[in-house]
Amino acid sequence: MGVSAEKYQESLDFLFGRLNYERMGSSKYSTKDFKLGRMRELLKLLGNPQASLATIHIAGTKGKGSTSAMIAEMLTAAGYRTGLFTSPHVTNYRERILIDGCQIEPEQLVELVTEIAQAVELMDHGPGKMSPTFFELTTALAWMYFRQQQVDYAVMEVGLGGRLDSTNICEPLATVITNISYDHTALLGNTIEQITGEKAGIIKTGVPVISAVTQPEAIAVLEAISDEKQAPLYLMDREFFWEPVNGNGKNDPLSKDSLEQDGIPLQKIHVKTPWSLINDMPVNLLGTHQAINAALALTLVDYIRHQEVCIENDQMRTGMRRLKWPARIEVVRKNPMVIIDTAHNGASINALVNTLQESLSQPNRMLIFAATRDKDVREMLEILLPHFSKVILTQYLSNPRRVSVDELFELTRSIQQETGNVSDVIVAASPADAWLRAKESATSELLICVTGSFFIAAEMRELLLGSTDGVLLTESC
Repeated sequence: MGVSAEKYQESLDFLFGRLNYERMGSSKYSTKDFKLGRMRELLKLLGNPQASLATIHIAGTKGKGSTSAMIAEMLTAAGYRTGLFTSPHVTNYRERILIDGCQIEPEQLVELVTEIAQAVELMDHGPGKMSPTFFELTTALAWMYFRQQQVDYAVMEVGLGGRLDSTNICEPLATVITNISYDHTALLGNTIEQITGEKAGIIKTGVPVISAVTQPEAIAVLEAISDEKQAPLYLMDREFFWEPVNGNGKNDPLSKDSLEQDGIPLQKIHVKTPWSLINDMPVNLLGTHQAINAALALTLVDYIRHQEVCIENDQMRTGMRRLKWPARIEVVRKNPMVIIDTAHNGASINALVNTLQESLSQPNRMLIFAATRDKDVREMLEILLPHFSKVILTQYLSNPRRVSVDELFELTRSIQQETGNVSDVIVAASPADAWLRAKESATSELLICVTGSFFIAAEMRELLLGSTDGVLLTESC
């Protein structure tokens, strides 16, 4: 069975034609625009597909996508049909909705959008004119698809915040909160306590919470809400622990004893949960932050199997070993080495820099940087500049939220004057131009790092790899 390219494009046009906050600066909307009542009405018209699904719900400032993907891959490797919903996508909308690592097929998407359109028609013209947004429709589409395909588990990543996110219309079997840092402060608040409160809005009565949050003020908020909801709370370094294999502690670089080809390190960790000791788990995503994400994912899966679900350690290892998660400190070329990462706030930029220091040895480094409005671009550049001898400032083309290269150049020069940084800075009008400039001085000893925004990561990845939709989580489908 197939579907015409025209029909498929019509379905995408219908979805992307809705109000889409991913393409708007946060100054143009507020929390008042996020209405769970609207999402509840949409799901009611669609037969409440989420109600019959065993859902795992994941929020956090960073790492929630990687953690979600790890959980899904382990459950798939254990033989359970597993849906995964994440956002945004890198090169193809269908990346957002996967079952066992395979994207929703175009004909299935068209079929479900046709059904959704009928509900949207009723809501657009009904009492209150509660017109659903792009993300609400995408979330509903995922739940419809997962119900239709009778998945055993639905792993749902929060889009923004938690409390008012459209994924929060579910009764999960467990929730995960990865970490808390400053991002989307105009919407979520400008203190750790306020941001934690928004993320913790996914906590449900009696449903266990597993978290890697470390700040005392954030932990206090989690404890208060968990106590109120009578939800068991499992915190890293309190109820579960991890350590690198052959390492002396978390403050040491992760073990480099076991290397993949071309000198790219393969991490391994031990994890002690409240129920098991899980040894020698591979983590083939780079960075200590990914080891923490892996510890979270392993603890969650161990909790599930503690509920008399059959999942073997070797199956968990298989899932962790075969995980692919694009544009998360991803090596896309090796001569010269090119790293693409979606880091777009201070915490994730710090994680990127630490990973480059820990895991990759090239001292000669070049940065390709673009950024999004409403982000703390100065903070990101202040962290990045000391670690790169050459900086190419550019702008992505796919989204109007970009910061222009002229603005980036002025900001970078200001930082250099204040700090004495002497990195060579040039500008390029587009990702393609930036890549041409990078190649002019590329040698085998050079490391090129692309970061600053999800959108520059996506555009540069597509430029270098072409259409890579078929290779995302697993080798093949």
